[in-house]
Amino acid sequence: MTQVPASPSIENRTFDEIRIGESAALARTLSRADIELFAVMSGDVNPAHLDEEFARTSKFSDIVAHGMWGGALISTVLGTQLPGAGTIYLGQNLRFLRPVMLGDTVTVTLTVQEKDSGKRRIVFDCLCVNQHGQPVITGSAEVIAPAAKISRPRIVLPEVRLIDKYARYRELLAKTRALAAVTAVVAHPCDEASLSATVEAAKAGLIKPVLVGPAAKIRAIASAAALDISSFTLVEAAHSHDAAEKAVRLVAAGDAEILMKGSLPTDELMDAVTARTGGLRTRRRMSHVYVMDVPSYPRPLLITDAALNIDPSLSDKRDIVQNAIDLAIVLGVDTPKVAILSAVETVDPRLRSTMDAAALCKMAQRGQITGGVLDGPLAFDSAVSQSAALAGQVASPVAGQADILLVPDLTSGSMLAKQLLYLADSQAAGIVLGARAPVILTDCSDNLLRRLASCAVALLLAHHYRTSPP
Repeated sequence: MTQVPASPSIENRTFDEIRIGESAALARTLSRADIELFAVMSGDVNPAHLDEEFARTSKFSDIVAHGMWGGALISTVLGTQLPGAGTIYLGQNLRFLRPVMLGDTVTVTLTVQEKDSGKRRIVFDCLCVNQHGQPVITGSAEVIAPAAKISRPRIVLPEVRLIDKYARYRELLAKTRALAAVTAVVAHPCDEASLSATVEAAKAGLIKPVLVGPAAKIRAIASAAALDISSFTLVEAAHSHDAAEKAVRLVAAGDAEILMKGSLPTDELMDAVTARTGGLRTRRRMSHVYVMDVPSYPRPLLITDAALNIDPSLSDKRDIVQNAIDLAIVLGVDTPKVAILSAVETVDPRLRSTMDAAALCKMAQRGQITGGVLDGPLAFDSAVSQSAALAGQVASPVAGQADILLVPDLTSGSMLAKQLLYLADSQAAGIVLGARAPVILTDCSDNLLRRLASCAVALLLAHHYRTSPP
């Protein structure tokens, strides 16, 4: 019996070389990645293979492999071992006797049963057994074996990285499952994107919307997009400035617990939020946080401030850091690690961001910033990569495992966040902290997923603020 060769080349067995009773085998252990890759390749998204909740109610009480995953292993033996390169697959007859579960090791054995010299056809007996020796697949396969000897370099396969864009979003929604929806005022939802996101957030049980804006215009947009807003409260506002002021007043009066930006410009809404009379100010500086889902990073990543504070002072940065730490704790991070970003890891009086980083770390040591672990200055690579930190001889409790990235200014923060969004296939929820209620700032380019994730973050904060007001 032959096994998968360790050789860097593939060499076949010709028809004349193969003997009755000869066999070849390989063994594979089923992983979740195997199931997901097979589903992506085949389009077979049967929930029995992918949905844990559904699978628990099925006959086997757990996720099982696609039946043809085992069939594909049979094809692997035929195409790479026996007969190998040059084989033409004619037919296959299989019976599936037992499910293959996650973690099962399947050994595929093909044995030559018949040879037809006139047509160079060979029939193989196929047997797949699990790690307990129990048959999971039996059957036969018929091929045309190659006549000529072939030896070729083994192809080096490209690396495949599976990206589940919705995994952390599902985790975020799971945190909100036990929470009741709260009233959210949506300021000037006068485009389809903001209105449809509001409808979907209400369907998901995240918010109870109050729409503030020109009622006739909002109803026309809803009608054109086939959106049902009949259960929503509408508050008439003449224009976007009026909508922003009325929306903020509703939150300030306690009639709503979340403020959500619609299609009006950010500065119009924030002018109303930060107004000294009738606004939503607290004693802390307001700041914006992107809650990023970066597929290549092993944990959620918070970036602040990339939307509100243009060139924050040291005092501003203290509040910005504390806001982000408080949010991270609400999201379930016990002791958030904060990387204070700069271009270098050494303190240089000529580079203000390094001086601010050193001061913020000392402020944390003195209890002026609480709840997290701070370190800086740190370059971006050292903040998110332990190997980069080691290569640069950066000894840090934060390096390579940052939960929060504090950027030097709005320009660098905006560029960093958008590079991750557009070049790293990331997702982001956006929220304003330091106000009397969570403020959802959406961008015109935000997709539905980002908008719903922002609503989920706001819901978690709203319930937290009931017992710990900002």
